[in-house]
Amino acid sequence: MFPGADADPADAAYVLVGAPLDASTSFEPGARFGPDRVRRYAAAFDDYDHHTDSRFTDLAVADRGDFGPTADTDEYLTFLEGTLRDARRDGAVPLVVGGEHTVTVAGVRAVDPDVFVCLDAHLDLRESYAGDPLSHATVTRHALDVADRAVVVGARTGSEAEWERAGEADVTVVAPENAGDWTPGFDADESVYLSVDIDGFDPGYAPGTGTKEPFGLTPREGRNLVRRVAPHAEGFDVVEVNDRDDGQAAVLAAKLLRRFVYDHADA
Repeated sequence: MFPGADADPADAAYVLVGAPLDASTSFEPGARFGPDRVRRYAAAFDDYDHHTDSRFTDLAVADRGDFGPTADTDEYLTFLEGTLRDARRDGAVPLVVGGEHTVTVAGVRAVDPDVFVCLDAHLDLRESYAGDPLSHATVTRHALDVADRAVVVGARTGSEAEWERAGEADVTVVAPENAGDWTPGFDADESVYLSVDIDGFDPGYAPGTGTKEPFGLTPREGRNLVRRVAPHAEGFDVVEVNDRDDGQAAVLAAKLLRRFVYDHADA
């Protein structure tokens, strides 16, 4: 269980689900261990948050445990989407802990947002990768099948075709060096889904991830971005943590998940 997430799921304001999918990882595997590591490295955190004058244990977060995966990724995403839709139907905000980034597809489909915001090193706008249309490298493209527009903060790499797609009007790319100055600017009636791919951060801060890219975000920049977006968001995930470091990526992911809950609840 994620520390402090012991509310009754029937009465929860937030429902956390682990999604240990590790099917399309293209370099260093281990994202299947992400949910367990994020829970474990959250154990040392203080309950109290002085920024919002609140306690995590008072915010009605329920950890439903891990779901799946199954052998068929498409089938698994459908099942995960249904689980998250059930949480939404019951009035809770879904929180997903991956697992590879592909699990975000289920979260976005369940929330059906107007805007998809992602912290990520990669554009993830491919039609497919290695012949797989449900690869972790296709997430933003799938999100745009649901959302009207996407904002990718921290992106610094992609194929030529992805950069061309990113130049269209429904995609905004915020380079890492500009992330500190970015403000959301959402319309009052726009719904938002926030996804944090831990590889959006410089690997010096979060080495435990499958496809590292230097020159990324700092933890402070990531925290500030989460604080800006959280009040507008109706769903959240943090993904791509693996077991190939000493806990740096997991502890950062856990802290950002808590940051989202604190600031969402305080809005």
